[in-house]
Formats: sequence, structure tokens, C-alpha cells
Amino acid sequence: MSCQGESFLDRSHLDKLGRSRQARSASQRVAPVEATRAPTVYDSRVSNLEKEPHELALADTPASTSGVDILEPREVPLGGPRAMTVRRTLPQRSRSLIGAWCFVDHYGPETTRMTVPPHPHTGLQTVSWLFSGDIEHRDSVGSQATVRPGELNLMTAGHGIAHSEVSSEQPTLLHGAQLWVALPDSARDTQPFFENVAASTVDVAGGRLEVFIGSLAGASSPARVFSPLLGAQLSVDAGASVALDIDPSFEHGVLVDSGDVTVNGTSVAPTHLAYVDAGHDRLEITAGTDGARVLIIGGTPFGEQIVMWWNFIGRTHDEIVRYRDDWQTEVIAGGNAHGRFGTVDYDGAALPAPELPGIRLKPRG
Repeated sequence: MSCQGESFLDRSHLDKLGRSRQARSASQRVAPVEATRAPTVYDSRVSNLEKEPHELALADTPASTSGVDILEPREVPLGGPRAMTVRRTLPQRSRSLIGAWCFVDHYGPETTRMTVPPHPHTGLQTVSWLFSGDIEHRDSVGSQATVRPGELNLMTAGHGIAHSEVSSEQPTLLHGAQLWVALPDSARDTQPFFENVAASTVDVAGGRLEVFIGSLAGASSPARVFSPLLGAQLSVDAGASVALDIDPSFEHGVLVDSGDVTVNGTSVAPTHLAYVDAGHDRLEITAGTDGARVLIIGGTPFGEQIVMWWNFIGRTHDEIVRYRDDWQTEVIAGGNAHGRFGTVDYDGAALPAPELPGIRLKPRG
């Protein structure tokens, strides 16, 4: 693996699980639903399912000297009966964080099914955003909601949560992004909760903006976050430029989903992520003759070191060991259905944690 702690899905591990398990496949907060059977298909778009993950210590990275840096995606093959490839731009060696954003996977369009059994998270928020398709979310605080294009699924793990993600029973065109936000030390032990909210939409000169986290161009999202953040989709008209006034205390990322794009005069290829360092008060995004669609993320520099291993974010080796032990003891071994991670209403087994590496995890950077 060229970058530690990322979400790879090991084929042999998941094929073994697949032979022994079956999973089931506007917004609702708490709603019991009758179980339905579905083929077992494993996917890591919403989880780190790596068989042998290493530690990943994240810290602020020095600001760009040019003002715009291009982060190239790396293709990560996903295992299971229907393999799929995602394009990952965060984290990577040259940059680990943009504000508190610490993980960006971009996938599709591809006609497929997603089935991710219950798995844990700590110390982060998961952000699910779709361009097409639909995915049902269930978690251990009793939430059930289906995310669709134009809607945000935001799950705050805090002290600890478990969740599953399942797309439509029939294969559908899935296309979207999965992102993680690191919680600051002051909020990382908060009680878990879930939100499904519609984006706030506004027409801007040259395009259309859908704000799902934070505020931009007069549009604001009610989604609850714990550090200054921005998340938005921008659709740019063919041949148009969109100029946005931005917070100069933020660093920003522009992920190109489609189209020929320039960001502040720098060309950015599809699937690439443009990083714009703090100190800029204007973001200009120009599309080619076919128009463009981009995701804009941003936030104030995080200013903390974090250790990210598997689906856990902590600050020390001992914390990660404790999170893993709690998951294995309380959930996988069935020792405490009301412990840190609780229980997901799901017809199938939860995913066991991988083995920890044979070294002590420590923050670096």
C-alpha cells in the first residue's frame, strides 16, 4: 500500500465473508422496516474495509506556494463478487487534510449494487453525497434514511456508532462521493447522531450551487458540524465562469466530477482535486464547452494530529486498541449489544476488525 490506513477491500477476506453471510438490502429518522434478502456484495465507499490497515497520522501540511495544487487520484479496486474501483484523492502523502476533511472517495458512474454490512466508526463524521442512485442508511442509534441526489446523509460517530449502507435491490447507476470529516478533540467524544438534510440551492451567475455543509453565496445548510466547514456541489454552464467569494481563513478543495475545468486559472482534469490554500477570498471556476460539475470542500486548517486506522479516528495507539477491542468484544463476539457501538437493525453479520499492525501506532507530522 502506498499510503497507510486507507480503505482497501481485500478480495479473499470478503469472498470468505460472502460465502457465509447474506445481507439485506424523503428521509426518515427512526423507522422499523421489514427485512429483505439481497445478494452479499461488499464495498468500501463508506468504510475502511482493509484487511491489514496500517496507521495514518494526519496533520496540517504546509501551504501551497503557487496557490493551487493538483492532487491526482489513485484508483483503489474494491473486492467482492462485483468489483468496482473508486478514485481516492484524500488522504495522500502530499496532503492529508483540507480543513477537517480527511477522506475523499469518488466513484461511478457504474451500474452496480452496494451492500456494506454493519461496521464501526469513532471520532469522525461520514458525508454521503450522490449524483445518481440511492443508498439506504441504518445505524445503531435507530436511524433509517435513504440518501438521493440533492440530499446529504451526515452521520456523526463521536464516541462510537455502527452503520450499514445498502443500495436498491436491483442494480442501479451509482455515482457519487464519500467523505469523512475529522472531529476536533473538543467534540470527538460526543454522543452519536444522524441527519438527512436537503441541500440549499441557489442560482449563481454561470451556474447552480447546492450547499450541503456550511455557507456559500448566500446559501446555508442546517447540517451540524463541529469546526468551520464548507461542502457544496457546483454545476457550471457550458463555457461559463463562476466567481465565488470565499472565506480567506479557509483552505479549499475542488473535486472535478465532469467537464474541462480551470480553478483560479489552473487546469484541473476530471477526477482530480485542486487544492487552494488559505488567504484567497475568491474562487473562480471555469467550464469548457460541455459544462462541468465539481464538489467544493473547505475549512479552516485543522491544527490537530490524528491517527486514522481502519474506521477509527483517535489520538493515541491505546485509543485505537480500545476501540478495536470494544468492537470485537461487544459486537463481533456478542458481549454487549448496548455498548459503545450498539446494534444495527440488519439481517446479517457485522464486519470483524482486521488485526492491528505489529508496531505501536503514534501520531506523526
